[in-house]
Amino acid sequence: MIEIKNVSMDFSESTRSLTQPSLKKVSLTIPEGCIYGFLGSNGAGKSTLMRLMSGIYPPTEGIITIDGESVYDNPAAKEKIFFVNDETTQFTGYTPDDLRLFYKGAYPEFSDSEFESIMKAVELPLDKKLATFSKGMKRQTVIALGLAANTKYLLFDEAFDGLDPAMRRMIKNIITDHLIDHSASLVVSSHNLGEIGELCDSAMLIHKGELVFSDDLDSLRGGFTKLQLVVRNTELADDSVLREKLSSLGLEVLDVASMGSIRQIIVKAGEQEALDKVSSLTPDAAEAVRLTLEEIFIYELEARGYGSADFLK
Repeated sequence: MIEIKNVSMDFSESTRSLTQPSLKKVSLTIPEGCIYGFLGSNGAGKSTLMRLMSGIYPPTEGIITIDGESVYDNPAAKEKIFFVNDETTQFTGYTPDDLRLFYKGAYPEFSDSEFESIMKAVELPLDKKLATFSKGMKRQTVIALGLAANTKYLLFDEAFDGLDPAMRRMIKNIITDHLIDHSASLVVSSHNLGEIGELCDSAMLIHKGELVFSDDLDSLRGGFTKLQLVVRNTELADDSVLREKLSSLGLEVLDVASMGSIRQIIVKAGEQEALDKVSSLTPDAAEAVRLTLEEIFIYELEARGYGSADFLK
């Protein structure tokens, strides 16, 4: 497994700036054989955490281990990880064949046949410089290199950025087939929450360098509920009173929206628990709906002052 224990990363000394630490006391366990999603607002620290997990630089505090071994400055641990950065500009002067030779020197299990098979499937040449490739074609090439390296852990930062819908589906199928065949684990970040919900077993949310939550997706979805209440001519029609009463019942309220006599309330609780507690308030009618992963993301960040409109652009 990958274990991240009380990890902080502060660039302020090296940059001589007054910025906040990039990561603050993050602890996370990523078990073998899973697909783990990294969610977060822009600049939240997802890419920084992936670079730390890859051993590119050491954390300011804390430790990251791969199967019990510290990853920084440890070639044996690094051989177990392939990191696909969200930038591909560093590869533009090379052909896919050049990159194949480079990574074969770093990864003992690199498979020429798997690399060639994936490149053939996505119809990309091996002898053309990546400078001639589109953004999506560069991304496909680097993913092919990552899969062909046959590492135990794959870290893909914005893996599907620049791919059209048909190619996204093909690449996802290639990745999932590889993970099954090789019993590998994948950590993937994406701003497409539908994609994370469709692909991943578990996910975490990070905001301003702090871990908001981490859990398997079924548990995450089961921990949030959208309550829809009908309240006519009662004190519950006052949103502030409604919030206070829900809080007194032990429900953490993330949002209240009014539409005439209907109140839509987002709470941190399972559906049945939320309904059982709100029934004591005797609303005219009540129903509970489970939130989508996108709604969970938005409401959690809005509760921390981050505007969802920026994310949805």
